[in-house]
Amino acid sequence: MTVESLNRQRVVHLLDAFARGDIEAALACCTDDVDFLTHAPIDVLPHMVPRHGKQELRELWQTVWSRYSEVRYKVPHILADGDEVATYIQTYFRKRSNGRIVQFDMAVFYAFRGGLVAEIREIIDSYDLVQQVLEREIGPLITGAGVDGV
Repeated sequence: MTVESLNRQRVVHLLDAFARGDIEAALACCTDDVDFLTHAPIDVLPHMVPRHGKQELRELWQTVWSRYSEVRYKVPHILADGDEVATYIQTYFRKRSNGRIVQFDMAVFYAFRGGLVAEIREIIDSYDLVQQVLEREIGPLITGAGVDGV
């Protein structure tokens, strides 16, 4: 088995563990000093600040699971080059508050050290994500127009 094949399997194992709510199993896939960074508006999603280390990542993932009752995902694209893995992930989160599904796509990049994930970098369509989380169109707020376009 190649390093690339093994690292692809490791990423899927981490994603599977997270999707079933097994935060500790997901963290076991990471180095103690894992770095997490996502490009998301932290004024709307304050829990998405950069995280360093397993404890901070645990707190983030616990916050996510406190807000969502179900997580599903598809990985239509996963590419590996040595200790680097790039994924295109389609995600589906069910809100605990009302059962609505928040669906968004993201690119996630993983860097491995010693067979464990040492870095996670996410790029999300945060405009679409914020609209779904807030359950409202945010375009008028940004442009200064009224909610009904006036």
